[in-house]
Amino acid sequence: MGKPLRILFVAAEAVPFAKVGGLADVAGSLPKALRRLGDDARLTIPKYGTIDEAKFGLTPALEPFPVPVGSGDLSASVLKGLVDNELPAYLVANEKYFAREEIYGYDDDGERFIFFCRAVLEMLKGLGWQPDIIHCNDWHTAIIPNWLKTILKDDPFFAHTATVFTIHNLAYQGIQEPGLLKFARVEEYGLIPHPKDEELSQVVVLMARGIIFADVINTVSERYAQEILTPEYGEGLDPILAQRRDRLFGILNGIDYDSWNPATDPHIAANYDLTSLDRRVENKLALQREAGLPVGAEIPLLGMVSRLADQKGFDILAEALDEMMKLNLQFVLLGTGERRYHDFFAQVAEDYPDKAAVFLKFDPALARRIYAGSDMFLMPSHFEPCGLGQMIAMHYGSVPIVRSTGGLADTVQDCDPATLRGNGFVFQEYDAGALLKAVKRALDTYRRKGLWRALMERGMRADFSWAASARKYVELYGKALEFVGA
Repeated sequence: MGKPLRILFVAAEAVPFAKVGGLADVAGSLPKALRRLGDDARLTIPKYGTIDEAKFGLTPALEPFPVPVGSGDLSASVLKGLVDNELPAYLVANEKYFAREEIYGYDDDGERFIFFCRAVLEMLKGLGWQPDIIHCNDWHTAIIPNWLKTILKDDPFFAHTATVFTIHNLAYQGIQEPGLLKFARVEEYGLIPHPKDEELSQVVVLMARGIIFADVINTVSERYAQEILTPEYGEGLDPILAQRRDRLFGILNGIDYDSWNPATDPHIAANYDLTSLDRRVENKLALQREAGLPVGAEIPLLGMVSRLADQKGFDILAEALDEMMKLNLQFVLLGTGERRYHDFFAQVAEDYPDKAAVFLKFDPALARRIYAGSDMFLMPSHFEPCGLGQMIAMHYGSVPIVRSTGGLADTVQDCDPATLRGNGFVFQEYDAGALLKAVKRALDTYRRKGLWRALMERGMRADFSWAASARKYVELYGKALEFVGA
């Protein structure tokens, strides 16, 4: 590419500042990996009320400035910090929109993120920093490509700026009332007609605008990029995606090995790596004690860390669970989500006190102990754009059991005892029977200690680092710039 690229990564959440889901992990890790490749990557998110300025050493970057939205201007200010002493981060502050306890879930979310996006563009002018790439993520930032192709298309400041729009989960589309167009000041361009769905033609679908106007679109795994072109996975947007399939790519997310490292993880009972794998059993015994389960190194322990929702396969898991509890295994679940699953798994823990432990909470440290202490890690997802859990589990030596979809299909290859290939257990059909068969195959293989050890080592050796993914993003940025120059 020649000279280093100037890349602004725009997201609604990012570690270490604010996190709800996997987007935050990507936003906190990918820009750092890009900087390590020599590019000038920077991050921007809203300054939420829960973000402690003193804790992160945030200082004013710009005096309050006007943001042109709605019928007049609103005011924003910007604080600047440094993530891990290497990544510049700009946090956009506004008392009305962001001084709140939660990141999402408000009636004015559409306005909040439109304001954030326009403030980001005005911030860039105030800083005098012209990015080559504005990397937008999910519906919250999808209006930026829309603006750069409409009301800002003749703005010389952005004349050579390309946009990349990453779809982390197509199911969340930012569907808003038509009045939001006036707030965004693109009312004159009207609603975008949907090729097949009249209802979607009558509302603002922010995700669709990112897809239509970005120079390049990508998803967080190659398989998911293909799946969303189909009605089954396209969430109603597959016809729009099909129109731009020549601009659609898939790049697998990475994991931050500086953070996710069993050799240095301070939250687990015993540190280990490939050369000291025998120490790993200490984590299993510690997890059994913490979970109140019978302690024994030979008992297969199946772990899950997940949001409790149908997308994650909990409907078929619930159907299979009684049969699963008849098998020689222990089950430890950590997660929060839908109330019906809270109630269901609370009952499971009560019905099977010697076999199942359920933690219905958000506990990042316990999650690490489950990765380090479980023998197997279950992800029976209905769909999974990328999935980080299976990659973290493998790096920690826990063998994944997954359904073949999205990023799970791209990262987990089914174990073949005859050829000694594969790094996990994969099932195809989305039903309880297929899930149960995969668990039984894993339990059968677990008894073959040499083969199981090879599976663990194969997973731990795999390179799911951000360095590998970042290089692919640099190539993607090059494609985006070519489209801008075309």
